[in-house]
Amino acid sequence: MAYREDRDLEFLAYCSNEDLNDLVYLLTHDPEDGKTRNTEELTSSQNYRRYYPDHQKYWQDIAAEIQTFGANTIATIFRLGKGVLYKEILCDACEDMKVNFNKSSSTKAIEKNLLDKVYTQAIEDLSEEQKKEVLQSLDLPTTNLSNQALTASLQAALLNVNFSPIVFMNFAPIFLQQTLLGRLLGIATGPIGWGLTTMWTVSDLAGPAKRVTIPAVIQIAMLRRKYS
Repeated sequence: MAYREDRDLEFLAYCSNEDLNDLVYLLTHDPEDGKTRNTEELTSSQNYRRYYPDHQKYWQDIAAEIQTFGANTIATIFRLGKGVLYKEILCDACEDMKVNFNKSSSTKAIEKNLLDKVYTQAIEDLSEEQKKEVLQSLDLPTTNLSNQALTASLQAALLNVNFSPIVFMNFAPIFLQQTLLGRLLGIATGPIGWGLTTMWTVSDLAGPAKRVTIPAVIQIAMLRRKYS
């Protein structure tokens, strides 16, 4: 496993250890049974064993693991042990999730399209009562609103470019109860399972690499938004 210089992943060096925890766990463990993934290489790296849980000190190894899983999805043969660049992994995930995007757009713009799709679908899968609960957590009005109006209010709040991911994390468990990935991976809290709802069937995530790269891309997109 070797890191390819990738400007789209360099920001990981500035993420807090707390924010990197979920990403590292996702890359190294199967949340369904808590066992280390057979295909992961991160935990055997020298820097991981030396610095864990100080994730910032081995961020390049984390990035390399993402690139390697991406290569498992896109290509069958690694070049000198290196994976593929993050933007290629992102575009591959967006195609699987049927996100409307332009490959020539910036990484940040593509990630916005991805998160918009995630938010929109997550909202649609909530019951009327759950939508009210989320709106109340944001101190937004919920009285005298139809289900359609509740949906519109949530979309306006969650799709706002300046919306804080920290606020979203406060009610993420509500969404996770509705997500396919939450059921597949056994995740009850945290941002990993956002928006992977029943629109993506079990067969869509059947490949081991897909079960890593798709939630990893969503998590990276949220981290970039937070740190930008």
